[in-house]
Amino acid sequence: MRARSTAGPWRRLLVLPLLIGALAGCRTGVALSAHDQRVQVITTTGILRDLASRVGGDRVRVSSLVPDGADPHSYEPSLRDVRNVVYADVAFSNYLLLEEQAVIKALDANLRQDVPNISLAEGAVKYAADIIPLVEDASLDTIWLGMRIRGTGAARGANRSSDVLLSATGVQGPGSLVAYLTESFGNPSFYVDSTDGFDPANGYRDDTARLPPDAHTHMSWAFTEPGSYKLTMRAHLAVDPQAAPVPLGEQTFTFAVGVDPHSVPGMSGAAVLNSGHADLTADLDEGRLYLFADPEGGGEAGQRVYDPDHTVIEVPNKALLEVPGDRRFRFLGRPGTRVYQLPQAVLGRHVHGEIDPHLWQNVRNAIAYVELIRDTLVGVDPPGAATYRANATAYIAELDRLDGYVRDLVAQIPPSRRHLVTTHDAFGYLGHAYGIQISGFVTPNPATEPSLADRRRLTETIRNLDIPAVFLEPNLAARSATLTEVAREERLRVCPIYGDTFDKHVTTYVDMMRFNARSLRDCLTEADQGRNQ
Repeated sequence: MRARSTAGPWRRLLVLPLLIGALAGCRTGVALSAHDQRVQVITTTGILRDLASRVGGDRVRVSSLVPDGADPHSYEPSLRDVRNVVYADVAFSNYLLLEEQAVIKALDANLRQDVPNISLAEGAVKYAADIIPLVEDASLDTIWLGMRIRGTGAARGANRSSDVLLSATGVQGPGSLVAYLTESFGNPSFYVDSTDGFDPANGYRDDTARLPPDAHTHMSWAFTEPGSYKLTMRAHLAVDPQAAPVPLGEQTFTFAVGVDPHSVPGMSGAAVLNSGHADLTADLDEGRLYLFADPEGGGEAGQRVYDPDHTVIEVPNKALLEVPGDRRFRFLGRPGTRVYQLPQAVLGRHVHGEIDPHLWQNVRNAIAYVELIRDTLVGVDPPGAATYRANATAYIAELDRLDGYVRDLVAQIPPSRRHLVTTHDAFGYLGHAYGIQISGFVTPNPATEPSLADRRRLTETIRNLDIPAVFLEPNLAARSATLTEVAREERLRVCPIYGDTFDKHVTTYVDMMRFNARSLRDCLTEADQGRNQ
């Protein structure tokens, strides 16, 4: 099939220490060989091994560095793993910092110089894979909410020196609401503060934002207690200092703070804004207030009007933060007091600069992986092109059906029950693609020990959202004491879900995604039915 140089491959071997327990777990990979005429493929994980096997068929021999049942975030490769790398004709990793760095080093240092070394998560973007940015602080991964003035107001005599006054006239809710802007040197500037009431005698001066036409501002929104809130706002146009203000209307906006947004009284069937960018907006030309939002964060093309009477702004449990010790923020409460806060977009949110690496949790992304694997194998072994293309076509058709299967089963879960609380933050793509709210996890990284704050946040999330079940990755069971203890204390069902790896029960990607869909549907729906009996 092809010529292979076997002269002294071990001279290139990067000698790694043989770590205790490195061969632990269920390994379903095979030893690669210099004497096998099939294409020798090395992958980092079992999931990638399965995808490559389905595309390659009988023309390839595939092994994975990380054995099934092991955690790719923390696995340390053995000498046996490195030996397989030496004989590989092509390598597939996920990367985007998914795999332990030692795995990537073993791969990169021991591949022959001319061997394709493909990072599927990065390369799949060319095949229309959908990617999700990672956020440095998960508690800041919420909607950005500001205030905006739309239109020029020319018909009302407005110009660029005119002002629009957006005033809060009242708040109904279980706690206090404060909307403020953090200035360049950290000093807070207030727009809305319900802690001292609202004074109509001075025109609500102390709870008013003043903006020019066609402008908007970002700000932080803090809430002291969980529950539903109603914020009433009114707007006036001040064409010039001498003219009487022109009324532009009044509107009430609804927030779900730390509770299920689908359960807000009087808002059944309402749209939920929980991501992207949104503004409480006064329209100069139409003379009304509404929400102007871009839930997907794609910019102006995605912005549209939402009716506040039929829209809920979600402030999730992951927005629960402790008040800092800085005296300038004492208005939020004593240091250490916990408040729910939507962050100010410019200073409050910091994107880490990475991409969530768990792309395969969206089946459409797995299809992109398959297409990249197909084209790579065609390049390595041109005589097998027809086989690789036929295998990929058949497999993609199967994955199309799988995508529909997952979508259909998740749709059977009541919207108020589509909350996933799990071991670690590995299911963003599952939630984004199939409409599941990622409501909580023990820790962002399974290699990180959860803190007392992590445990407290997890417990409060479960209670506030009335979570019926939590989900545990089988390979992380030994490190999931926090999740299982909280579930036992709250009398919740613990259900399995697969994230990064297979085991003896789930041995293929299709099996994994079908299993996860059934587990979500059965656990969340049955729990809901049981509560209604």
